[in-house]
Amino acid sequence: MRGLPFAARADARILILGSMPGQASLDLGRYYAHPRNAFWPIMGGLFGAGPELPYEERLQRLKENGIALWDVIAVCERRGSLDADIVPGSVQVNDFAAFFAAHPGIVRLYFNGGAAETAFRRHVLPRLAGVSPPGCRLPSTSPAHAARGYAEKLAAWSVLAERD
Repeated sequence: MRGLPFAARADARILILGSMPGQASLDLGRYYAHPRNAFWPIMGGLFGAGPELPYEERLQRLKENGIALWDVIAVCERRGSLDADIVPGSVQVNDFAAFFAAHPGIVRLYFNGGAAETAFRRHVLPRLAGVSPPGCRLPSTSPAHAARGYAEKLAAWSVLAERD
């Protein structure tokens, strides 16, 4: 399976990274498309980019707030939507050197869960030669990670709304 293109303006300051889109997202060509994923409700609470808006308008609101979306993995083999089902030897990552060169204002990475952070640190960071902004893992918004409720996830993700 092949991931989605990044969603970013040239002046982005923050990059939110997932691991690989789930099947619902790939089928629709939209980030965080599963109806039970908490990502868009959280973005609604923080930036007015909630699921009640058309997808393109949600993306536009994030971009206006300096936020870019992408995934670590560009291509992989996986049955279903779970990160645990990704075949490790099949992973091909996105071109982050080119992305960071084209988006020099990125000052912070936020990983949507542990799988995204692990994939980035394992497959991407060794290739970047020190050009990567600092990163922070946030609780996964996936419905598969229901140990934390919406309020707790919203509180953790509110770090995105803080201004430098």
